[in-house]
Amino acid sequence: MTQFGAPLTVREVPDPQAGGGEVVVEVLAASVAPYAAEVFSGERNYPLVPPVVPGIGGVGRVVHVGPDATRLRPGDLVWCDSTVRSRDDALTPDITLQGWSSRGEGGARLARYLHDGSFAELMRVPTENVFPLPAAAGDDPARWAALGVHVIPYGGLLAGGLAAGETLLVNGATGNLGSSAVAVALAMGAGRVVAPGRNQAALDLLADRFGPLVRRVPLTGDDAGDRAAMSAAADGPIDMVIDLLPPSAPSSAARTAAMTVREYGRVVLMGGVGMLGGDDLALPYPWIMRNSITVRGQWMYPRTANVGIIRLLASGRLDLAAERVRSFGLNAVNDAVTYAASHGGPFDRTTLTPPAH
Repeated sequence: MTQFGAPLTVREVPDPQAGGGEVVVEVLAASVAPYAAEVFSGERNYPLVPPVVPGIGGVGRVVHVGPDATRLRPGDLVWCDSTVRSRDDALTPDITLQGWSSRGEGGARLARYLHDGSFAELMRVPTENVFPLPAAAGDDPARWAALGVHVIPYGGLLAGGLAAGETLLVNGATGNLGSSAVAVALAMGAGRVVAPGRNQAALDLLADRFGPLVRRVPLTGDDAGDRAAMSAAADGPIDMVIDLLPPSAPSSAARTAAMTVREYGRVVLMGGVGMLGGDDLALPYPWIMRNSITVRGQWMYPRTANVGIIRLLASGRLDLAAERVRSFGLNAVNDAVTYAASHGGPFDRTTLTPPAH
């Protein structure tokens, strides 16, 4: 990316070199987010500093490991996690999403060092961000690149302490991340998932894939009526709500869903509400206090979530077979970004598959 608002360019750059605590990986597949065009246009105002190789994580093979690696070997099939944390503050480490975004000045410093992401033949990754994959992932790395989507709501479900048999409401269930949350929650043993949304076709797709475990709720925009419909669809108390609404959604939509949760229930906020302006999320103080509600924000996921989501995929509990994957070569990166923008529905995946290095 040479500048915001311009098409991405494909060019030769020097191969990345691994220092201590780093690994160089040959990228086999990297996901293209449905909102990538909004990032590259500048609409989302992400703190990327061009020129930069963008991209959020990917599947690859290890090319070179640093001296601190004791298990990884060249040729290993791995997942590269883009969520990089500083190593000098265990309590509140700074975070950058390598090749994508960052938080605060500390995160910006990390981003200046680990500048480039996965839209490349080779990428440099911190050793602790590289996770071995089962051999089966090598048969279809483009499909396994969806791991980078699924691990995000998985982190939110872990943060909310989702337990087997519980009822979860996924706000934004018809979107790319929201539909992933439905699949991941059921793989974790959720008893039922309430899925509100305005896109009837997407709701039907969720019902077709997961059957009666998913309770569809077509939304009308009437807050009181929608809240009553969501509560009724649960056929019992809603233990937890996870919000994955996009930045374009109003805060009222997040509030309506959050307030369906039962007494002692949990609400996890992971979406983009408010990122483009608009009203703040106004949850009533008396409602939170008198019902002992836990409201938790969660940006991305802990490092251990990578291992957990890989296990869910390897076991087959989280099935990638039904996902619709479209792959593009690196030279067609702008076509991939355009395609992803119009194919951001449930289980639609767009990937870049760089040529063999």
